[in-house]
Amino acid sequence: MLNYFWFFLAALFEIAGCYAFWMWLRQGKSAWWIVPALLSLTLFALLLTRIEATYAGRAYAAYGGIYIIASIGWLAVVERARPLTSDWVGVALCVLGASVILFGPRVSAS
Repeated sequence: MLNYFWFFLAALFEIAGCYAFWMWLRQGKSAWWIVPALLSLTLFALLLTRIEATYAGRAYAAYGGIYIIASIGWLAVVERARPLTSDWVGVALCVLGASVILFGPRVSAS
């Protein structure tokens, strides 16, 4: 369960960092937005290393599902845009896929 805490925290910092670049490059905000962007993305990378998994690739794949949930939450809360039904269907499919990766049986490939 601690992995989910790290996943959600990492997602928050990744989205915030990317959003800061978005504000600078797409919304014409000051280049000073780069500073919180880089700090946030650095924290994201550090937090993602807290995930307990044997392989980084599997941890990152499972994280993708959590990232998508957090992104739709960001859309609703920060950007104040109502997620569409298709957004929620996409979230459900991605979370299902991430769950298969995270909780699926582990068979040795020998």
